[in-house]
Amino acid sequence: MERTDRALIIIGGKEDRSNNKTILGEVAKRIGAGKLVVTTVAMENNTDELFDQYEKAFRSLGVKHLYNLEISERQEATLPAKVKILDDAAGVFFTGGDQLKITSQIGDTPIFQRIQEIYDEGGVIAGTSAGAAVMCETMLVEGGEEKSHVIGGSTRMAPGLGLIDGVIIDQHFMERGRFGRLTGAVAQNPKNLGVGIDEQTAIVVERGNGFYVLGSGAVYVIDGTHVTYSNIAEADLKKTLSIYNIRLHILSQGDRFDLLNRAPRQMKGRAAEKLPEKGTGPGTTTGVIVGPPDAPDTCLQDY
Repeated sequence: MERTDRALIIIGGKEDRSNNKTILGEVAKRIGAGKLVVTTVAMENNTDELFDQYEKAFRSLGVKHLYNLEISERQEATLPAKVKILDDAAGVFFTGGDQLKITSQIGDTPIFQRIQEIYDEGGVIAGTSAGAAVMCETMLVEGGEEKSHVIGGSTRMAPGLGLIDGVIIDQHFMERGRFGRLTGAVAQNPKNLGVGIDEQTAIVVERGNGFYVLGSGAVYVIDGTHVTYSNIAEADLKKTLSIYNIRLHILSQGDRFDLLNRAPRQMKGRAAEKLPEKGTGPGTTTGVIVGPPDAPDTCLQDY
């Protein structure tokens, strides 16, 4: 049975690990006195060094029960000793690296089944960079970072872990010029919302039906609900993407987004007061409609 207090913390990458640690602090706050498992499965090399960085950061934030889940090949994800590391865990944190390495190593294994159980039972699943991309049912894997999206470009998608439905996540969003590739992903199937997350920025998904923004950057929500035309299925693969009446929301800390109604709003009252102070960054709170003024008002290897 799914618990209503479960949460996903999906981070755009390069979160602060040494100064104010705002985003990691949110993970630590939700873990409380519980057990946090950090997995470096996305990384090919230097896994011990990366775990040490997170161990230092989380222990400084008061996390006392911290464990390392290292999986270098798929067989290890079936071993009882590895699964046991997840016993009684209040949360799991995926580091950056290669999102395809995560899915190919743990997809449909006892490790993933246990992670799903932790989430369904009210736990916290967090991930940064590649660990963010992998949260969705369909994930962006690589390519497509042209200035504008080309129909036959190098964007590649693959099945993710499916912890959140109806959303495609992209990270390091404005820093790596990924607006075109995320728009192209939405054009392929407008039932999916595109959510692009800047570095040092996260979305906190509560109860699976909405999120709020945390951190110094912005979150870009691309909504294809009202699209009337796109050339994404045309045979000329060298053609640049054309799409009409797509909607864009730009959110920053202090904003919420309702995933069911596809509508943004500002946080108010006690919820807003509990937000940490925001660091410097490019975030701004703006709603943008790319389309006619009378449109209805509804709301790859990465480290």
